[in-house]
This record gives sequence, C-alpha cells and structure tokens, in this order.
Amino acid sequence: MAESPDLEEEEEVGPERRCIVTGQVRPKAELLRFAVAPDGTLFPDPGHELPGRGIWLSASRDVVNTAVSKRSFARAARRQVAVPEGLADRIEVLLARRCLDILGLARRAGQAVCGFEKVCAEIKSRRAALLLGARDAARDGRAKVQAMAPGVPVIELFDGAELGTVFGRDAAVHVCVSPGRLAQRLKDDAALLAGFRG
Repeated sequence: MAESPDLEEEEEVGPERRCIVTGQVRPKAELLRFAVAPDGTLFPDPGHELPGRGIWLSASRDVVNTAVSKRSFARAARRQVAVPEGLADRIEVLLARRCLDILGLARRAGQAVCGFEKVCAEIKSRRAALLLGARDAARDGRAKVQAMAPGVPVIELFDGAELGTVFGRDAAVHVCVSPGRLAQRLKDDAALLAGFRG
C-alpha cells in the first residue's frame, strides 16, 4: 500500500528521461530524442518512433550545440557516432515541418481555421484550445485576438507564409485550433521548436 502514491505520481507525470548535457530529468514530451543507426549515424527522433536506446536532450539550440562540441552523443551511446552537419538547424526544420503537418491534419479534420473573423467566432463559441499568430504580422492585430481569449495558449513561431501554406493561401495571420489530441500534439511540438526559434 505504501507504494501506491508513487505509482499515482508517476502516472500523472509520465515517463521521464535525463538530458545528457544538463543532467535535468524531465517528462519525455519535453525532451528531444535521438537514435543511433547501426552504421553509427545520429538521427533526431522527435516522434519517439525509431528503434533502439534513445539519447535525450533538452530542447534548446545551445544544448544541442554543446552536445555536438563536447561529443556527448558518443559518450552516451558508448560508441562512435556520426553527427550530421548543422544538427541544430536540421532539428529546427524537422520540428517546424512536424508542427505544420499537425496543423494540416487539424485543418482537414475541421479542427483548425484561419482568418480574423473565423478565429474570433471560434473564440466566442469557446472552441479555441490553441491560437497561432504569424510572427511577422502587426503586433496590435495579434494582441487584439489574444485579448479575446485569455488563458488560451498562443504560438508565435511561424511566419504568415508558413501558416498560409497549410490553408492554401499566400499568408495566414490568425489561426485557431479546436480542443483535442491534435491541439495537444501541436502544443507539445511547438514547445520543442521554441528552443530553436524562440
């Protein structure tokens, strides 16, 4: 019976891993996973899908660059590791693509809309779980939308053109995602991306 509180706490927090650079222990969803292929090549694995023992890092450009310069991947893997050139930049591109792909899934599922009027309507109907604002758009316009939805998480990591590609237009400034698994996945992946684009 004495063990049950620990079990309950573990279920709430979820599995945790240690960053090989900072030593911090955090939930897996807040860390970047890497896998080493049989030929020794290092691969980022943000979806936690590749086989083998994972190597975990805090989601930060500085931490990744430190891991590369100090050969932390080889030490963690206990073998020679071939680290791709420009690893931090590759991770940024990969995470941005993942986020936009998730947003595209949400759009096709009818769980994401863009445009000032549509986003405002979703907010008024209390169907906004997540807001995205184009980081290259006017700050006052983004602030107006955000003020209508206090407490709703906001992501400002993408340019209008990047958001626009998801919705088949040249640019999108305001985007809203409805509650559900896709909104949570997008929020989690965007938190990782913030360490590279923030």
